[in-house]
Amino acid sequence: MDQRTDTAPKAAVRQGYMSRNRLAVSLLFLMNGFVTGSWAPKIPEFKDRLGIGESVLGLLILVFGIGSLVLMPIAGGYIARIGSQKVAKVTAVVLSPLLLVLTLVPNVWTAAIGMFLLGGFVGAMDVAMNANAVEVEKSMRRAIMSSCHAYWSLGGLIGAGIGGFLMARVGVLPHAILVTCLCAAILAAAWPMILADQPHPAAAKGELKLPLTPLPWLVGLMALFSMVPEGAVLDWGALYLRNELGASVELSGFGFAAFSATMAAMRFAGDHVRDRFGATTTLRVCTVTALVGMVLAGLAPNAAFAVLGFAIAGIGISNMVPIAFSAGGNMPGLQPGIGLAVATTMGYSGMLFAPSLIGFIAEHSGFAVIFASLPVLFVVVLLLSHHAIHADQGREH
Repeated sequence: MDQRTDTAPKAAVRQGYMSRNRLAVSLLFLMNGFVTGSWAPKIPEFKDRLGIGESVLGLLILVFGIGSLVLMPIAGGYIARIGSQKVAKVTAVVLSPLLLVLTLVPNVWTAAIGMFLLGGFVGAMDVAMNANAVEVEKSMRRAIMSSCHAYWSLGGLIGAGIGGFLMARVGVLPHAILVTCLCAAILAAAWPMILADQPHPAAAKGELKLPLTPLPWLVGLMALFSMVPEGAVLDWGALYLRNELGASVELSGFGFAAFSATMAAMRFAGDHVRDRFGATTTLRVCTVTALVGMVLAGLAPNAAFAVLGFAIAGIGISNMVPIAFSAGGNMPGLQPGIGLAVATTMGYSGMLFAPSLIGFIAEHSGFAVIFASLPVLFVVVLLLSHHAIHADQGREH
């Protein structure tokens, strides 16, 4: 037991590092990330099988984003009514076979429905598992959100890493079946251990509405401006290294790999840092680190310096989003799930839609200007960073 809790009331005693509830929610993050990562290497085959061009594929990916933005707030409302455990279980069950569904769709119209459902249930499950992680944080009296997001990053890396290999070795359909089976196995392991949280009494009776107070929207803005640069590196980092800095095909892939590796590593360490220094200080140090890394990437004279910049940016961005989500889930006077739905919806809209706008701007300006300008968003996060204090609520009282 942590000796720092000796003088605290019994109800506030901090639990051990890995409780059953924490393991369960970590597995949910791993599964969600695994599905998302497994989808990425399927995109070229998906495009060829349907016989569509880049423009139609772009519209289908937009439908994925629309699905997320539609179902995320709905999930937040149901979390307030029935609790995050039930919503997480239902969304995870529906999500598990959707990659298999997309492997079997015969035409563009059914593919659009499948993309809407995939994006919608990836997003809805995301809100539910983040809400459950907030409740586990409260019950354990310790930060866990960063490591939960580390498991998501790990799941994404595993899904993307083995996807292409498996499709080449065993085929597209067996790969999709295997992904579905692995998701079912992960969910079965987590199922009996998922924390059963209580719905908000007022939410169970009253009509659910978007918050009218500015605080959850400001926290959502923090999440949005933290995730836009993440989406930019994900979608455009390799193209920037290849086309503007003359990187080889092998080296151009290292930009996002370095970014992902440092992000995953620092997310596993982030909870300990946050427990030691508090959410506000951690967010400020992370934001400054991300700012330095992104400036270095944008002003890099060659690909190696840009990769280093992306790695440093990954260290910083790693814990910005988990802290914003924890703050969103602990808004004072707000129904559970509602503040978190605002933060997650605004945050993920940055990853889903901003890269399209960035691509359009980059056609005229180049990516170096984009990456050198993105740190302006981090300055806004710094100005709003005092709101991160809410991320520590529920653990200290």
